[in-house]
Amino acid sequence: MSPILGIVASSNFQRVTSSYASIATLSGASATFDFTSIPATYTHLELRCILKDSRTGYNDSEQYMRFNNDTGSNYAIHRLLGNGSSAVSEAAASASSIAIHDASSVQTSVFAATVIQILDYASTSKYKTVRILNGYDFNGSGNIEFQSGLWMSTSAINRITFTPLTANYNANAQIALYGIKGA
Repeated sequence: MSPILGIVASSNFQRVTSSYASIATLSGASATFDFTSIPATYTHLELRCILKDSRTGYNDSEQYMRFNNDTGSNYAIHRLLGNGSSAVSEAAASASSIAIHDASSVQTSVFAATVIQILDYASTSKYKTVRILNGYDFNGSGNIEFQSGLWMSTSAINRITFTPLTANYNANAQIALYGIKGA
């Protein structure tokens, strides 16, 4: 590779990696993870999560994500969940939150890894669309989930709250919030 191409490739890499800005990270044993006062200076938001609640002995668990303290029936989801041998699809309209699966609480050391993208979160002229990729592995078995969500509000998102189905989050649970800069 010529030196000039290397410089061009390097400068493009710098531009791509600087497109993400860390806003906040929350972690620990808590009843909720609450991101408040989110600045409206980015094009999109991304959350990177390692989630699990503190219960043991349960086969399924969920996290609930809400925007701006809205607990009304203003959310909708579509989900495709697969475990390597079967697939399940689900949908919900007029929901009071966006539900996200996490790792089964039966496996005390297994956490779900989740990436959530919230598109055009600061727009005041359209509803907010959410894309979710989630998965976990139990030493060869587990699930992967693709999901879309919708918050039927034209308000700019300035607060995101996560709450587990029951109990608190595990002490090692963590969510990092990033702002994605526009082109």
